Amino acid sequence: MDAKMTSSNGGGPAHRRHRIAMVCDFFYPRLGGVENHIWSLSHNLLRLGHKVIVITHAYNCPDAEALGDDGVLTRRKSKRTGVRYLPGGLKVYYCPFLPMTDEDCLPTFTITFPLLRWIFIREGIEIVHSHQATSTLANEAITYAAELGLASVYTDHSLFGFNDIASIILNRVLKVTMSTVGAVICVSHTCRDNFILRARIQPSIVHVIPNAVDSTKFTPKPCKRDKSRVTVVVVSRLVYRKGVDLLVGIIPPICRTFPNVDFLIGGDGSKKLALEEMVERERLQDRVDFLGFVPHRSVRDVLVRGHIFLNCSLTESFCIAILEAASAGLIVVSTNVGGVPEVLPPDMIHLADPNVDSLVRGLSTVISEKIESIDPFEFHRRVKYMYSWDRVARETMIIYDELLNEPRLSFLQRLTRYKTVGGIAGYVVCILAITLHFVVSLVEWWQPRDLIDVVPDICYEPKNDRKTRFVDS
Repeated sequence: MDAKMTSSNGGGPAHRRHRIAMVCDFFYPRLGGVENHIWSLSHNLLRLGHKVIVITHAYNCPDAEALGDDGVLTRRKSKRTGVRYLPGGLKVYYCPFLPMTDEDCLPTFTITFPLLRWIFIREGIEIVHSHQATSTLANEAITYAAELGLASVYTDHSLFGFNDIASIILNRVLKVTMSTVGAVICVSHTCRDNFILRARIQPSIVHVIPNAVDSTKFTPKPCKRDKSRVTVVVVSRLVYRKGVDLLVGIIPPICRTFPNVDFLIGGDGSKKLALEEMVERERLQDRVDFLGFVPHRSVRDVLVRGHIFLNCSLTESFCIAILEAASAGLIVVSTNVGGVPEVLPPDMIHLADPNVDSLVRGLSTVISEKIESIDPFEFHRRVKYMYSWDRVARETMIIYDELLNEPRLSFLQRLTRYKTVGGIAGYVVCILAITLHFVVSLVEWWQPRDLIDVVPDICYEPKNDRKTRFVDS
């Protein structure tokens, strides 16, 4: 294949063209920050002329209406499995792996290897880019990449602790899988510090590339907003980590103090019942509106109905929702946790401690003093200037370029790194690595590379030239 991309105007060589596999358990039809990141980064890398595929597990889709043989419209369950092409030319492998809890795959150690290897060879993958520490598939893919001599990159999206049993186990697994990774990307400086401590990894290979927002999809309301009644918008998963218990305590005093303030709550989750019970108890049915689950394509339409965006999260490594709200012209009130202080300048966000009293004071200050001075279109222009997925893709591409110039680790070098995991644990991991090495040799014999058909690349020309051409492998 062509090792270089040429510029669309026929000039000299541009960046090297890469073949990248994004691997994560969490992807469409599930919606969230990690899924949005993978989707947006992949599409912008495609626009820059790279080949990108996504590997995830099969998903059960929501009930769909279907016309039966008898002509009766019925609802049936469907499963998203196999190979799908999503809008923009993104190819997704929905693999038949068994999900465990929260759409996370069951850890298998080697069972997923034959299929992932087949995909990597078939697509000519050079770089395996895994996402999210809690994704079993992502961790396994990094280990497989080292065995297959492929470059590996990992992006960390969340903050985790050090003293609860779940975090201790996760951090030990992360230490093992990150022993052979080539480069790490964190979405904030706080996330980077947290990751280095958790994985005990060499800081020089850990980079910071903030998240971004597609500002063209989050534009302010064209007409001037009525400020006689102020609407506070909350769009979030209604779970403990998102601070819903704080929200339960915030709404009643704000409604008592400000008769002209309403709340608009979008999202669903296990804590929704607590909110509904509070509204019933305080008789605030006419002041609090529940929208339920909001598809991502409809989030902007919900945001522009309000004036203030409230984020009560107890932990955040970045929080794309804050960017989306600011791009739509809302001023933000948020808990001062994790990487949130890095996202917006002080005049666009009011930070409060993660407790009810501090958040009530902060929200009251914004309602009383700042709401009149907000210029939604100025907020939008500033967010558009500060954040873009094109910049994220280009900075990620630089890491790819540097990584491919580095030599891959040999088997003995990998064993040396695995031994650093710990005393007894290091030797256990080495035994597992030797077992995997044997399994790789067995699969290479059972499924020879020259019997795997390699698909031709579909090359999307960089930037605005959307012509498509096939490149022989």
